[in-house]
Amino acid sequence: MTNPTVRINKKGVDRWKAGHPWIYAADVEPVPPSLVGGEVVRVEDHRGWFLGLAFFSKESKITLRWLSWDDVAVDREFFQKRLLMADAIRQRALPDEKSYRVVHGEADLLPGLVVDRFGEYLSVQFLHKATEQRKELIADLLMEQFKPKAIVNRSDANVRRLEGLEPEKGMLRGEVPGPVTYREGHVTMDIDLLTGQKTGAFLDQRDNHVMSSDWAFGEALDCFSYVGGFALQLALKAKHVTAVEISEPACAQITANAKRNKLDNVTVVAANAFDFLRDTLDEGKKFDTIVLDPPSFAKNKGAIEAAVRGYKEINLRAMQLLNPGGILITASCTHHVDEERFEEMLDSAAADAKRRVQILEKRGAGKDHPVLLSLRETRYLKCFVLRVL
Repeated sequence: MTNPTVRINKKGVDRWKAGHPWIYAADVEPVPPSLVGGEVVRVEDHRGWFLGLAFFSKESKITLRWLSWDDVAVDREFFQKRLLMADAIRQRALPDEKSYRVVHGEADLLPGLVVDRFGEYLSVQFLHKATEQRKELIADLLMEQFKPKAIVNRSDANVRRLEGLEPEKGMLRGEVPGPVTYREGHVTMDIDLLTGQKTGAFLDQRDNHVMSSDWAFGEALDCFSYVGGFALQLALKAKHVTAVEISEPACAQITANAKRNKLDNVTVVAANAFDFLRDTLDEGKKFDTIVLDPPSFAKNKGAIEAAVRGYKEINLRAMQLLNPGGILITASCTHHVDEERFEEMLDSAAADAKRRVQILEKRGAGKDHPVLLSLRETRYLKCFVLRVL
């Protein structure tokens, strides 16, 4: 069958030809009323010239998501090739890894799809109607390609509401018997794929977790610790680590992960990291290594200024808490706050703290999280390694 047609205006055409994979509703001409969302549509300019294929969304401000420059069948073979292409680069970059991101949405030319691998288990997110409608097909293809013991559906992200979908989670294939084990460097981690954050763990920070042990020394502090990704790596080199996490279940998991790795120099504190930093500063305590890895502070552009204030508050206090020559590893996963703005915030925090600060490293997500050159949103993770003098 011929795919329905959607036409875009000149602004949309310019954006499409520039390679950006998203076309917004304001740049789309009135669409056929029969379209309900999730369809593959032919994209044309105002003259009727074919531009390519895209997924159509009726509810979201992002109306079109690029699929192909060519008029091809978006069928089983199409998705199979894209999945194979996505994993092929991981096999080259991470040949010995069994836990990594298999599909990174638009960056792997599979918009609205995230697939994380944790050994013999897969955790998947279907983030808009097009992938939601094809989840059984995608699950079948993943079973064929990876032969996992189970596939977990972690589509409980609130972003689905923008697509007119309710968040959901459960099993797509097989069963998960309990906590799943995976490795990060020399540390073994247990996570719960059904109840953990995101897809179960933050694989985008895996390389940064491992890197942190290279810089760790003395008395260390890990804020927003989740299940101890940074804390346990710090504990390999630091004299002592305080892991601060607001979630009681996550605190219990940090303790269990520390015990599993025979790390008896980790103290877990259930607390709000903002409050902990303030109170600890008032108490006059000092640290040699501090990690800040908070959740996203801005879900939209309107929240950018508040996000920057939040980042400045915690980084200012961390700089004040560090002994001279101390290491600060600070991260942001807020894509609305780009690297330049994040660095400006750090500079402002250093000035207010009256500390001189060296940049030792600038990092992002791991090799399994490729960045699409034309989509800045896929370059969302910033991680700075600083020395506070």
